[in-house]
Amino acid sequence: MTLPRAAALAGVTAVVLAIGAAIVLTRPAPRPAAKAPAAPVATAAPAGRKIKARLFYLSDDGMHLTSVERDVPFAEGADQARELVAAQIAPVAEPLLSAIPTGTSLRALFITERGDAYVDLSHDISTSHPGGTLEELLTVYTIVDALTANLPAVQSVQILIDGKEVPTLAGHVDLRQPLGKDLSLVQ
Repeated sequence: MTLPRAAALAGVTAVVLAIGAAIVLTRPAPRPAAKAPAAPVATAAPAGRKIKARLFYLSDDGMHLTSVERDVPFAEGADQARELVAAQIAPVAEPLLSAIPTGTSLRALFITERGDAYVDLSHDISTSHPGGTLEELLTVYTIVDALTANLPAVQSVQILIDGKEVPTLAGHVDLRQPLGKDLSLVQ
């Protein structure tokens, strides 16, 4: 690919991400409505409704991921993806151990029509990461596999940090493009 073409592609990608982030970040907070909305809006289900989801945690030896079925609040569309990521990055009780650094929070999430999910996480996922190739792979695929294994509409996931594309979390796994499901790290 020529340099001008690559630059143009990067510019278009940046504009699309900025528009998507603006849409997600400027969505007004839900408030009690006295009347039904004019257009259907994806919202969380009534309190208590749950789905069974596969979430991923570190194995006992710390060298793999293990799949655990957990209850996650039900929602529709991209809101379900948000619920999955929120459940995946939430602190867990022993004996489970998360591959996600403590303090990491979900800033935004949107899904394209092609099935690419863009997950914007706080800088804690990078600054609090212990480093190392295997550790970084486990962290990245905890998020990627949680979305792709539970949501058939999600084909790939790109992790953003503080609203920006990053080359890696800690110097090892290329995050410059969306990553597809890879269950090879799961025991």
